[in-house]
Amino acid sequence: MRLQVVLALPMVLLLTGSAGASSHGSQAGATASAYGVRVVPGATSTSVSAPPNAVGFTSGFAYPGDGSVVTTGPISVSANTDVGANARSTASSSVSSFSLFGGEVTAASVSARATGSTSGQSATGSLAASTVSGLTVGGVAQSASPNGRVALGDWGYAITLEQAEVRSAGTTPSYRGYVTGLDIHLTADHGGLSAGSEILVGYAEAWAQAAKPTPVIPTAPRKPTAKKKQPKAPEPKVGQSPSPGPSFRNIPFGLQPQLTAGPYVFPVYGPHDFGDSFGGFRGDVPGNWHHGDDIFASLGAPVLACADGTVFSVGWNDVGGNRIWLRDGQGNEFYYAHLSAYSPAARNGHHVKAGQVIGFVGNTGDAEGTPYHLHFEVHPVAYLALGYDGAVDPTPYLDAWQQQKDLYAAQVAGYLAGVAAAAPKPGAILLQATDISQANGLDPASLRRALFAPLTPSEGGHLRTVTPASG
Repeated sequence: MRLQVVLALPMVLLLTGSAGASSHGSQAGATASAYGVRVVPGATSTSVSAPPNAVGFTSGFAYPGDGSVVTTGPISVSANTDVGANARSTASSSVSSFSLFGGEVTAASVSARATGSTSGQSATGSLAASTVSGLTVGGVAQSASPNGRVALGDWGYAITLEQAEVRSAGTTPSYRGYVTGLDIHLTADHGGLSAGSEILVGYAEAWAQAAKPTPVIPTAPRKPTAKKKQPKAPEPKVGQSPSPGPSFRNIPFGLQPQLTAGPYVFPVYGPHDFGDSFGGFRGDVPGNWHHGDDIFASLGAPVLACADGTVFSVGWNDVGGNRIWLRDGQGNEFYYAHLSAYSPAARNGHHVKAGQVIGFVGNTGDAEGTPYHLHFEVHPVAYLALGYDGAVDPTPYLDAWQQQKDLYAAQVAGYLAGVAAAAPKPGAILLQATDISQANGLDPASLRRALFAPLTPSEGGHLRTVTPASG
């Protein structure tokens, strides 16, 4: 294992241009992504990302199957990148004949387009080609301006041409921009969707980064100086992550080290929805990019330990809200954020089994006001010296664990409805068992017993409140 770590880390640094002193500049980079319609939680229509270049088309989209929530005409999406001495990225999404709730909200067309490019030591981009035409609410025409807000009766609102751009200077200037043609938020139950649901129509995102210039090596002679002995870095304390090392200079796409401490378990129990959002623009997190995937589910859905391991760093931070880390037997680390509450198993230094309940889905931290979801990250042991930027795309792992989960998900597909109906505010969860942490997500019967077993009169009736653990 020690040999694997020593060899893997220099390889990552070399590929990402983050190695120490070098006589070569780093290469330019670019990514792009787009999708047509996403219902959260629910489903996503055609989506693409680049590299490699990709296009997608469908003759229409309906959700659910009867189209009672969303129907559209043809949808086309594309994502393209071109990287040489300079970089260019282009993403586009076109949705025609959009209709929500049988015509309560309609649009003739929604078009999102994002471009990013570099020229020498500069980077720029544009979202200006994005449009929404023929927008109506209740049959009344509405205008669509960048980041405009349109009221939707007493049940929600829509942001038109929602967009953001980040331009960074420095040795490697970059541009990142995203635009969503229509971002519809439900503030109350309506049309078969619950409050907190979200419908995004026409999404495009582009990123481009200039190459780092080759440094000029001085030719003048220098007087040799004695080398100072560097102090040895202190060993991390129990329950702490290693001190941050050098950061990835670019987003680490394409890295998927093998995790061998399994078996591994999908981290959310019950109905859910997720997509590959790793590397997406996030203006409020370190590095301005998404270090994991968001798994959308009902408030209070059980969150499971994905592997046998040790819990640490249980507690709160402003971005992750109620968050928790798990370290498996191989040393890989997994980050869970935005929990509504913890189970009694969420104690620093506590050993848990794969499938054991450690918390519950919520939207705490900077996710307040967003649909309920679990933010999940994978930090392989080989890259821990890179600090927080040692995260890799969790989607391939989640896809693999999802296939295993599907073997038992059908048996419990209906149980979460009862939990969501009595869902508490974030920060507490209603339970019907003294210690739900003993339940296991791989055993539906154990979760049902934990959640629905009646309490004795001496235990105070039929509901119990568990508040988040300190940490």
